[in-house]
Amino acid sequence: MSAEPGSGPSGPSTATSIGAAPSGGAAGGQHHHVQPPGRGNPIVIFLTLSLGALAYTALQAMVLPALPEIQRNVHTSQATATWLLTAFLLSASIATPILGRVGDLFGKRLVLILVFVALVLGSLLAALASSIALLILARAIQGLAGAIFPLSFGIIRDEFPPHQVPASIGLMSAMLGVGSGVGIVLAGPIVDALSWHWLFWLAMIVAGLALVASIVFIPESPVRATGTVNLGAAAALGTWLVALLLGLSEGTRWGWASPGTLGLFAAAVVLFAVWAWVENHSATPLIDLKIMKIPAVWWTNVVALLLGVGMYSTFVLIPPMMQTPKSVGYGLGASVTMSGLYMLPSTGAMLVVSLLIGMITHRFGAKLPLVLGSVLTSAAFMVLIFAHDHPWGFIVTSVLQGIGIGLAFSSMANLIIEAVPIEATGAATGMNANIRTIGGSIGSGVIASVLASGTLASGYPKESGYTTSMVIVVIATLVAAFAGALVPRRRGRSGTGTGTPAQRADIPATSGEPIAAPAAGLTA
Repeated sequence: MSAEPGSGPSGPSTATSIGAAPSGGAAGGQHHHVQPPGRGNPIVIFLTLSLGALAYTALQAMVLPALPEIQRNVHTSQATATWLLTAFLLSASIATPILGRVGDLFGKRLVLILVFVALVLGSLLAALASSIALLILARAIQGLAGAIFPLSFGIIRDEFPPHQVPASIGLMSAMLGVGSGVGIVLAGPIVDALSWHWLFWLAMIVAGLALVASIVFIPESPVRATGTVNLGAAAALGTWLVALLLGLSEGTRWGWASPGTLGLFAAAVVLFAVWAWVENHSATPLIDLKIMKIPAVWWTNVVALLLGVGMYSTFVLIPPMMQTPKSVGYGLGASVTMSGLYMLPSTGAMLVVSLLIGMITHRFGAKLPLVLGSVLTSAAFMVLIFAHDHPWGFIVTSVLQGIGIGLAFSSMANLIIEAVPIEATGAATGMNANIRTIGGSIGSGVIASVLASGTLASGYPKESGYTTSMVIVVIATLVAAFAGALVPRRRGRSGTGTGTPAQRADIPATSGEPIAAPAAGLTA
C-alpha cells in the first residue's frame, strides 16, 4: 500500500515523506488545482455531507415504527415485512467497506455522487411501490448509501485544515445517532398525517439536494490509493457478511439451534477464513488486514462491535416497552408518536456533544471520550433497569445514552483516522462502521430472542425479559469501556498538527506493511 497521495499510475510504493515536500510543490500533493467560487469551502462541503448522512440515517430508522402499517398496506406477513430491514442491512454491510475502498482508489467525490444517486433512486422506487417485492428491492438499493460515512470521512481528511478535522469527523459520526433519532421521532407523525409513502418521498428530496450540492460544491481530491479493486476479496467479503447477518436476522424466527441458522453461522466462519486468506495473499488487498491489526484500529473496532449492541438494542427495547399498556403491569401505554418523542432528548444530547467534540478531542484526545461514552451508555441502561415504570426514567436514560453514544461514536472515527494512512481512510472507517452494524445485528437478535422466550397471556413479553435484556446491554457497554481503555494513546493531540491536508499524509510505508509512523506515535 502506498502512502503517497496522488492519482499517478500504480507502481512500486515509495517511502517519500509528503510533509517534507516544498510548499506548493506537486510532490507535496498540494491542492494546486484552480477551484471555482464555492468549491472547496469546508462549511459548504460539511453541510452537503451532513445532508446526505441525515437522509440515509433517518431512512434507516423511519421504517421501524412504520413497519406494522406498511405490512398491512401491502398485504404481507410480518416475517416478509422484516425483510425491509434485512435487505437494507445486508446491502449496507456489503457496500460500506467495498465502496469506501473504491472511493480511495478512484475518487471519493465520484463514488459519493453515485451513492447519492442510488439513495435517490431507491427512495423514489420505495415511494412508488405498492408491493412488498418492490419495496424490498428499493431498500436494498437504499442500503448502498451506507458508504456515505467512510467516503465523507475521507473527503474531510483530504480537504479540511488539520485543526478542523477532529471536530468535523466527530460531527459527521454523530449524524448516525442524530439521524436515527430524527427518523424515530418523525416517523409516527408523518405516517399519521400523510402516509408511509411520504417517509420515502421526504428522504428522496433531501438526498436529491445532497446529490446536487455534492456535484456543485465538493471538489475531487488528488489523494488516491494505488492498486485495483480486488474482486475476489470483494466477493468473499460479501458472502461471509451475508451468511452472518442473515443468520442473525433470521435466527429469532427460525430458532438459534435450527439447522438453517447453524448452517449459516458455519458458512460465515468458513467464508471468513477464505476472505482472510484471499486478503493476506493478495498484492492489492481490498482491505489490508495488517492495518486492521494495528492496536488502535483493533481495539476501536472491538468497541464499535459492543457499542453497536448498545445503540441498536435501544430500538428493540425502549419503544416497545413504553408502548406496553399499563394494565400489563409495566410500561407507559405511550403511542408510537409519544414513544418517539421520549427519545428526542437523546437526539438533542448527541447533537450538543457533536458540536463540542472537537474541543474535547483537542484537549483530551479521542480515547477519553470513547471510554467515558461507553460508561455513560452503560449507566443509561442501569437507570432504566430500576426506573422503567416512570416517565422520568426513560428521559434520564435518553439523555445519558445520547451523551454516551455521541461521545463514543464521534471519537471512534477519529481514532481510526489517526492510526491509518490517508489513502486507507475509506476502507478502514468503512469496516469500523460495518463492525458496528454487525454488533447491532447481534444485539437486536439476542434481545429479540430474550423477549420472545417468555410471554404473558396477553402476548406481551414478561417484564423480566426486558430487565434481562437491559442487563445484557449494561454488560456489553461496560466491556466496551474496558476495550476502549486498551486503545493506545497518541503522544500528540488530534487537530494540533500543521500543514495542508495533503501534507498530513507524511506516512512512509511500503506495500503490504502497516504504517510505521503512526505506530511509532502510539504508547500504551
